[in-house]
Amino acid sequence: MNILPDDPLGSGGIAVFAEALRAGKTSAKKAVRAYLDRIEALEPKLNAYQFVAYEQAEEAAEAIDKLLASGIDLGPLMGVPIAIKDIYAVDNMPTTNGSLYDASQITGPEGRYVTALKQSGCIILGKTKTVEYALGATGVNEARGTPWNPWDLSTHRIPGGSSSGSGVATAAGMCAFAMGSDTGGSVRIPACLNGIFGHKTSVGLLPTDGVFPLSPTLDTLGPLTSNAADAAILHAIMTGSDIPLATPLTGLRLGKPTSFFFEDIDADVLSCVEAALASLVEAGVEIVDVDIPDPNERDWIFPAIAPPEFLAAIGEKGFRAALPEMDPTTGARAEKGLSISGMEHAAAVIRHHQLAALAEDAFEGLDGWVSPTCPFLPMPVEDLIDPKSAQKSLQASRNTQPGNIFRLCAITTPVHQFGSALPVGLQVMCPLGMDKEALSIGLALEEHFGLSARPELLVD
Repeated sequence: MNILPDDPLGSGGIAVFAEALRAGKTSAKKAVRAYLDRIEALEPKLNAYQFVAYEQAEEAAEAIDKLLASGIDLGPLMGVPIAIKDIYAVDNMPTTNGSLYDASQITGPEGRYVTALKQSGCIILGKTKTVEYALGATGVNEARGTPWNPWDLSTHRIPGGSSSGSGVATAAGMCAFAMGSDTGGSVRIPACLNGIFGHKTSVGLLPTDGVFPLSPTLDTLGPLTSNAADAAILHAIMTGSDIPLATPLTGLRLGKPTSFFFEDIDADVLSCVEAALASLVEAGVEIVDVDIPDPNERDWIFPAIAPPEFLAAIGEKGFRAALPEMDPTTGARAEKGLSISGMEHAAAVIRHHQLAALAEDAFEGLDGWVSPTCPFLPMPVEDLIDPKSAQKSLQASRNTQPGNIFRLCAITTPVHQFGSALPVGLQVMCPLGMDKEALSIGLALEEHFGLSARPELLVD
């Protein structure tokens, strides 16, 4: 058995690494080398990366170390090795969008957000696997391969999607953090199913140019991080705001929806979430019932918005060319967009904004809403052969998609420490533009619950 090098940010995250870097106790080059060694050892099993930028990452690390030695300090993200979902364009790296069909021209050149990450000193290790065109919640991709959830090395379990590789890479310590996107839950689902922290940002908070436009109406960018503290630092730097601080638990008022979110939840998931909420009540949090707009409207709104907007981006001709080699589940979902009329799409967008206003009203007197992030534990990929299991797997986004339909921001934090061997997530949803407040709640929950365990990784 080989010994994996330690995760350079595994003890303390970005803040501790930043101190060590400036104290000369480590270097960007050492951190990058350790991550590349971990990738080399784990990638044959976990399949988290679509592309690893070995030479580029090491060259960038040397440049960062020289800058710091010359007295130029780019801030807390300087020298932090990260991964980027493969629907983002990154200069001098291939973009597949998780597909065998080349649509890189639609993704376009590197966008403002990736450039800003580089300017802040981040070092990009490579591109992570994604569901084709980010259109899927399980993480399964028959075209480009499905990453292996690191929480069970004997059984291939779903990693969650569509930011599947970002979730696996972060959970397995194959990067400091990874960027994903969230159109219907694609940050929160893989964060939940891989036992890490995820932040679905508010629509419009972060620029989406240079990212494949699945649905300009619903698309948001967001990080998958080992902890809430790293997400808070990243948010502050990338938005030019103050770093969020943990909100006091005493006096915090969280709404527990009286319908939908706690229905059809697997027993293990529900047990962990209820135990976590009971623990918060003991710590002074007030959990109150709240009536919300009907989340079941997602059943017609999401299919009337996302698939036709995807088809508008790729074009019907491009889609017809891509379809024969597409993952069949993703292809069938996208194909439904061909039957959506312009009036149906417009009606869905109008209703989307109406529901957002109703949802905002339902937050009155509350700091956020709480729910299980995903309704089940990560299921074996093999089980999806069974039609019943396949149908159940499509519900991975049932608790996340309403957040997109209601134009909310949200976080997910691990709570499997309350009794599950596999990851469970607790979701906190907040109104549009309240990302700092959502992260403050996430920080408070993390301080109260403690950091969750990482998956045990053994290399032969």
